[in-house]
Amino acid sequence: MSNIKTTIIALMTCSMLGACSTADRIANIGKAPDMAKITNPMTDPNYQPVSLPMPNPKKVTKLNNSLWQSNRTTFFEDQRGNDVGDIITVMIDIEDEANMRNETERKRTSDETAGLDNLFGLEQTLNTILPEAVTNTSLADFDAASLHKGTGRIKRNEDVKLRLAALITQILPNGNMVIHGKQEVRVNFEKRLLQVDGVIRPEDVSVNNTVSYDQIAEARIIYGGQGQILDMQQPRYGQQLYDILFPF
Repeated sequence: MSNIKTTIIALMTCSMLGACSTADRIANIGKAPDMAKITNPMTDPNYQPVSLPMPNPKKVTKLNNSLWQSNRTTFFEDQRGNDVGDIITVMIDIEDEANMRNETERKRTSDETAGLDNLFGLEQTLNTILPEAVTNTSLADFDAASLHKGTGRIKRNEDVKLRLAALITQILPNGNMVIHGKQEVRVNFEKRLLQVDGVIRPEDVSVNNTVSYDQIAEARIIYGGQGQILDMQQPRYGQQLYDILFPF
């Protein structure tokens, strides 16, 4: 009973919220959307400080009458990312095209016949056991046929061109750098998600502090989204479950 009461209360709450939302929309007919006030984001109850990988503190030794510092690898400062916490721009330019077609056909037929002509002279006793007359030469007859035919085709054409800022999260013992970048953009009720992970070499980072996606080892590139339009393009959960469980 408690579960039923909880369900009823939840449905009533949703109905009330939906009614309030509808009333607000009716009240705002002909009005421009209100702009949010500028507030301190740290006062938001849902605010959480950002915690990201950072490099270990380095001790800098300055010499008198010298422009050289002990934390530099070259005389001029290198603007390229090379330490944990630095940012590198990943250039993604994927043009992928594939066209595959498979066709399979299988057919099998079997026919078996068995009889019992002589069995120590006892074959005639079958007429007394079975309700109808029996022909010993055709006691068993098996016939089976199987036919399977399948056709599949994949045609894909993808063109993705993006720029994404990634963070250096780890320096491997051989000097290679592990990067991770994630970007989310929400417009109304649609959200676009872009993510890249992988390992790069310091030598592949250009003077513009960029690296191409094809220079990323163990690359994991995700480009997708969430929202109402994407949900409409997917089958219902019940239909997906039915397709999985239905054996035929």
